Formats: sequence, structure tokens, C-alpha cells
Amino acid sequence: MTDSTKKPEFREDDSWFSEAQLDRLAPADHADPAHSPIPTQMVSNGEYMPIGQTDKQKEVEARLAALSAQAAKRLGMSRRKFLTTTGGFAASFIAMNQVFGEFFDVRPIEMLMSEAYAAGGPPRDLFVFDDQTHIIRSSRTGPGNALRDIAEGNPNTFNPNNLPDELGRVNFPWNPALVGLPNLNSNFHLAQYMKDVYLDSQVTVAIMTNNNSAAIPGAGGSRPPKNVQESEANEILTAEQTMATRDWVNQLAGSTRMLGHGQLYTGTGNLWFIEEQIERLKPDSWKGYNIATAAKVDNDPNSDMMRWALDDPDVAYPTYAKIDEFARKDHGRILKEHPGFMNLSIHKGLQTNATTRDPRLGHPIDIPRAAGDWPQFNFIIYHSCIKPAFWVLNALNEVNSGVLREGVPDISWTTEMALLAAPFKNVYAEIGTTFASTVITFPTVCAHILGQLLKFMG
Repeated sequence: MTDSTKKPEFREDDSWFSEAQLDRLAPADHADPAHSPIPTQMVSNGEYMPIGQTDKQKEVEARLAALSAQAAKRLGMSRRKFLTTTGGFAASFIAMNQVFGEFFDVRPIEMLMSEAYAAGGPPRDLFVFDDQTHIIRSSRTGPGNALRDIAEGNPNTFNPNNLPDELGRVNFPWNPALVGLPNLNSNFHLAQYMKDVYLDSQVTVAIMTNNNSAAIPGAGGSRPPKNVQESEANEILTAEQTMATRDWVNQLAGSTRMLGHGQLYTGTGNLWFIEEQIERLKPDSWKGYNIATAAKVDNDPNSDMMRWALDDPDVAYPTYAKIDEFARKDHGRILKEHPGFMNLSIHKGLQTNATTRDPRLGHPIDIPRAAGDWPQFNFIIYHSCIKPAFWVLNALNEVNSGVLREGVPDISWTTEMALLAAPFKNVYAEIGTTFASTVITFPTVCAHILGQLLKFMG
């Protein structure tokens, strides 16, 4: 029974502790008379018993007390007041470095000058926009995927022969923080996404995107979907789930922290779904995959959907026209509410074993005509159209081969894409996982890609 004499903010009734356990504990603010900016011992949220303060934590507390006393005296303020400033945070990091080793990039001057502390951190007006993020529906459980394996430095299907990277390392992780973590689908559920993107990174706004390259399982193997409904049932996320996630995040934040991609299901047989997305789901911009069997070219319920090209006047152009039609309605009302509505983000590349220059497999040959015929759209080419998928040894070999295209190493599909796109101001290159898959393991390739994109596309 709740004690009605306790103050409303009294929270012990909400803990899972027994009376005997509560007798052994004290509120966190009572146990920290120094009022350290960073706790110097374990603090429980009421679900578990905290362990006692360790010797090293006691040493951190003592060093922080000494540092803060000295700094406060020099600044002419009380130690408690000092600990509420950025200098107090700097002193905490310095104390931890002195005890545990140099883990934090902090200088003693930062205890005394807030300007120095600010100079060592991100700018106050830092804006980080992540233009491609994914989650998967929570019903998908079990083991994770090969992309996470290569990022963690595990054996993976992208490098099945365990070949060394440019620096001679085998299965070197893209991000050391991922090493040893279980590769599970739950890593890609919404709760983990919220932690990774909005709590553990500096992302300000992200786009929730999707992948409509679903294959329908069957007794004789997989087949293309025949309609949007079949495709969405087998995707990692439906269009409605994508936009519901966006709306939930923004409602939770009280501001625009997430945008959402509408799905480019092209062809005359899918125009109804483009309309439905616009009218009901209200996408901020669009995402499409040429390699996806997502084009319905007729109204035959038994015909398979197929891959498509950006410059196909019979398949892609009716879709562009439908989006453009809505953009022009009511004096451009949609563009005022969703300024990126005319942005078409197109997945291209990542086809290591492709043997033809087929735009339906992601080759960039279809970009110039589409960009020229539809100047009101922005074509954002994801992955910068690089041909090898995530393991780019082939690209390094091309750089080292001496073969040039317009004076630069001919990196398959990326160099050609940059040259084809160069005359068009409405074509952009997205680097995303292309940067991630090269900067650590193939830095020479990364440098050439960035240089070429800047040289030809600006």
C-alpha cells in the first residue's frame, strides 16, 4: 500500500526492491555529497541492486574533488557551482583519464574556460542529416545479415575467400564498437534504432527508407511479386509502417526528427499505389530500386512485376508524371509541406557479378535521359553507383591498373556515373555505405571516389 504521507515525487514505491534491500540503499543525490556531474558509483533505476563503489571509483571521486577545488578557487566560485559548469564536466573526464587511462579527449584549460571546452566539442548549431536509415519489422527475428557481419569484421559472404583488405588485414571491422556483438535481427528493430541513431549518435534528422525488392517464396524457388500487396508482405517494412514510424518519432520528439520515403512502385499498373501513398501516407520524398521487381506494366493480375530503368518512357515516366501532377496541385501545396517531394532517391550499383551494362541491374546509363527529360526532379543516386557490393577489392585493382576514364582511374560504374551525371544539376551522388565500406578497409578507393565526385559533380 502506498504511504499517503510521502511527497508526490517519492519513487521508492515504484521500485522492485524489498524493504530489506531498500534499507541498504540511499537516494543517489544523498549518496553523492560532492554532486559530481558524472556519477562516481553505480546508480540503480530500481530494477537491480547496485554494487558498491569500487576503489578506482573512489579514486576518481577524490581526484575530482581536488581538481574542482583548485579550479573553483581560481575562478572565484564555490566548488558546487563549478561542478555545474562545463568546467565541472571537463574535470570529471580528466579525473577518469587519470585513473583509467586516456579515454577522453580533454585538456586542463577546459576546466577554466568554457570557450576551450566548447572548442573541443561539436558546434552548437551542428546539423547532421542521415539520408538513408533502415529498420525491419519486429516480427522478423533470428540471425542478422551479411552486411552486419562485414561491418563487425566477421567472416562474410561478400568476401567468402577471406582475402586481405588494402592494408593487409583479413576481416577488419568497419567499426570497432561492433566487434563481438551478436548479429541478430533484433539489432535492426525500432527500439535499437532509436538508441543507435538518436541517443548514441549526433544525428539531427534521419530519413526512414525502405527496400521494395521483395521475392515471393515458393515450392520451385522464389518468384517476382505480381502486385504491391504481395511485395509488401515480404518486405522488411511496408510503406505504411515506414510512415507510421516517421509520424511516431516526430510526435515523440515534438519536432521534425524523421522524414519518410515513399516507395517507387513504377508502371501504369501501380499508379493507384503512388496516389494512395501521396493522399494517405504523405511521403516526404521517394525511394526506388531499379533492380527491384517493382514495376507493373499492365493491369493483368497474373503478370509478374519486373525490373525497370529510369529512362523508360512506358514504365518510369507515367510514375514521374503522377508525382509531378500532385506537386502542381493547389499551387504547389505539397511542396510547401514536403519540400523534398520531388527528390527521387535511386539505389544503383552493388552488383559485383553483373556482366552487362543493364540499367535494370543498376548501371548508370539511364541517368542522362531521365534527368534531361524531367528537370523538375532531383535524382539522388545512392551508393554512388559503385559496382562491387561492400567488399571493393575489385575497385582497388581498377585504381592500380592504370586504366583511366577522362584522366581518372575507372572505378566500375562510379566513375562512369559521375561523368554521365556531370552535365545535369539535378543529379546527386549519395555515398552512404560506399564510404563506410571503403574508408577503413580500402582508403585509396575512398579517396579516389570522393575526388572524382567533387571533380565531375561538384
